[in-house]
Amino acid sequence: MNEVERVLAIKDGDHQVFINLYNEYWSQVYDFSRLYITTIADAEEIVQDVFVKLWESRHLLKEDENIKGFLFIVTRNIVFNRHKKKVNENLLKTSVLSAFGHESYYNSTSVEEDYCASQLKIFIDKLINSLPEQQRKCFLLSREENLSYREIAERLGISQKTVEIHMSKALKFLKDKVKRGWEILLSLLSF
Repeated sequence: MNEVERVLAIKDGDHQVFINLYNEYWSQVYDFSRLYITTIADAEEIVQDVFVKLWESRHLLKEDENIKGFLFIVTRNIVFNRHKKKVNENLLKTSVLSAFGHESYYNSTSVEEDYCASQLKIFIDKLINSLPEQQRKCFLLSREENLSYREIAERLGISQKTVEIHMSKALKFLKDKVKRGWEILLSLLSF
C-alpha cells in the first residue's frame, strides 16, 4: 500500500491501517519525544497523544500528506505545548507566592483559597454561559456528560463535523478568555 492509499484508508477510518501505522512509527515518535522529555512515562503519554491526534484529525489529512512528517509535527507541537504550560504554571506559582510575601501565608489561607476557587468557577461558568447556544450545548455535553462528538451529534441532531467546529470555537474562546484573565491577575499581583 502506497502513502496515498494509506492516507485515504485512514481518512475512511480503517482501523487496521491505523494500527499498522502505529506499529510502524511508534518507536520513532517515542525516540523523537525523548529528545525533549526526560521521563519515560511522559514520553509514552506523548506518543499516545500523537496517535490520538492523528485519529481524531484524520479527516483533515490531504491525499498527498506525508504521514511521517505529520506525526513529527504533531509530536513537536505537543512537546512544546507541554513545556510552555509548565513554564506558565511555574510562573504563576512563583508570582502568587512572591505576591503574598511568603509560602506559610499562602498555605494557611484555606478560606481565601476556597474563595478564589469559587470565584474562578463563577468566572468560567459565566464564560460558558456566554457561548452561543449550540456551542454551549456541545461543550456541556462533552465536558459534563463525557459524550463523544458522535454521541453529541446524534443527541443534537447535527453532523459530527458541526460538533467538531462548535467544540473548536468554544475551546478557543474559553482558552483565550481564561488566559486573558490569568494575565490580568498576574499584572495585578505584580503591584
